[in-house]
Amino acid sequence: MKLSGAEIFVESLKKEGVKVLFGYPGGVILPIFDVLYHEKEIRLILPRHEQAAVHMADGYARSTGSVGVALATSGPGATNTVTGIATAFMDSIPIVVFTGQVPTPMIGVDAFQEADIVGITRPCTKYNYLVKNTADLPYIIKEAFYIASKGRPGPVVVDLPRDVLANKADFIYPQTVSLRSYNPTYVGNRWQIKKAADAILKAKKPIIYAGGGVISSNASQELKELAEFTNIPVTLTLMGLGGFPGDHPLFLGMLGMHGTYAANMTIHNSDLIIAIGARFDDRVTGRVKDFAPDAKIIHIDIDPTSIRKSVHVDIPIVGDVKLVLLDLLKELKAVSEKNEVIEEARKQWAKQIKVWQKEHPLWYEYDEEVIKPQYVIEKIFDITKGDAIIATEVGQNQMWTAQFYKFLKPRTWLTSGGLGTMGYGFPAALGAQAAFPDKLVFDIAGDGSIQMNIQELATAVTEGLNVKVAILNNSCLGMVRQWQELFYGERYSGVDLGVVPDFVKLAEAYGAVGFRAEKPGEVEPIIKEAIKIKKPVFMDFRIDRMEKVFPMVPAGSAIHEMIFLEKKNKSEKMRVVK
Repeated sequence: MKLSGAEIFVESLKKEGVKVLFGYPGGVILPIFDVLYHEKEIRLILPRHEQAAVHMADGYARSTGSVGVALATSGPGATNTVTGIATAFMDSIPIVVFTGQVPTPMIGVDAFQEADIVGITRPCTKYNYLVKNTADLPYIIKEAFYIASKGRPGPVVVDLPRDVLANKADFIYPQTVSLRSYNPTYVGNRWQIKKAADAILKAKKPIIYAGGGVISSNASQELKELAEFTNIPVTLTLMGLGGFPGDHPLFLGMLGMHGTYAANMTIHNSDLIIAIGARFDDRVTGRVKDFAPDAKIIHIDIDPTSIRKSVHVDIPIVGDVKLVLLDLLKELKAVSEKNEVIEEARKQWAKQIKVWQKEHPLWYEYDEEVIKPQYVIEKIFDITKGDAIIATEVGQNQMWTAQFYKFLKPRTWLTSGGLGTMGYGFPAALGAQAAFPDKLVFDIAGDGSIQMNIQELATAVTEGLNVKVAILNNSCLGMVRQWQELFYGERYSGVDLGVVPDFVKLAEAYGAVGFRAEKPGEVEPIIKEAIKIKKPVFMDFRIDRMEKVFPMVPAGSAIHEMIFLEKKNKSEKMRVVK
């Protein structure tokens, strides 16, 4: 039976199990939207900007583990997707972005709304396609989903010329994919795993450093089992939060530029780092030449190009994190003898870590008159008991959330880590809400970043995506202001937002609900009321304008060279994360 390219497109998505499509129409992809008019199995969500469509697909993918799908038209529609694609690429998120293209005979002649999206996105995709033949469409879509989700996940772009969508061909959807040039290694080398087990058993000051690969591989349980079996402390990257329970006694918190003192000092003084699904990002390593000078490094990652890219690795293991950890646990459990010297050294190591935890815990100065942002985040955690999906924008709001919200489960944390994309959080939260209509979803935002994609309030209201947005409003670009205060002689250039909208009225203008809190006593009642309301809610929290994110590793410093918040007021006002 012959189908049009547009019909093949929709039927192919159904074969891949796609339930939600985030798409914005335009001339060359109208054939697809015409087919979707009668479609019952796929929910079409109309964003108000193509960048937001890709962030929604990204949030859908992070929260579900499935491939997220976005659709945009040619020219400006396609180019508007690039920031979302780059965001997913940096964080290894599986999405497929379909873009419209002018008819194949007109490609390269500067036709109306033509853009070389394949060329534009080549640096920030795992792979991309320009479909030239309607009969090839099902095979290309099958490959696109395979490439996006297998190995190290990432975005794939498929460019769809107008005539390819209009022409007809037999619909034959392939059952499998075989790509000679792409065959990721899933099972780790057994000799390397044996070497890793031996190094773990001999280490006196070990630490587990885990990242987003633990989430991608669904290996949280195996990570927990490894830590508990070996009694080795765990630190997580920004992308790894939720991969290990935030309330676990072995958890040291996040490491890196705004990580905990205990995590950074433990890494710096360790003799063995077990790196799992992490890539030694510059925000983690600080000054590379002084990173963990006495440590041997085991590095487990499915992407061989990530190993030894930034730091020297002694025991590399290429493979799927979950499968490698299962094999590593088998090796460790097969060894029964105990080494009293190592056990005593481990006890002293644990005592030293506790000293670091007490020396500089995460804390903030509570004020009865001014709302502290950390207090808002703590209240969100307390009220939800950690049973919520949390998205953030980028900046101080992101770091405070990473520090003060205890992520208990994987796939409950959506944030732009690698690219640091302002405007990411709100549409990503909408994508997660579309995936889980009955779950509680929050976006913790700054007053600057929320305005990057604030138009998606219309999407939220229209589609019944009842995300709760907590805006930490300090009337400035807070993280940039912090850097200017600390490192640029308080020369505040381009950070004062001047006119900040009335977020309560703005929410109401879109048909949502708005609240404002100006005193700490108003914070908890507003959060509770927002959760009860079955509509999107904006909560405008007027926070302390001068509050900064501490601790902090200045750019160019080693990760143990941290600066801290000075204790100026009475000790009873000091609130410590426990």
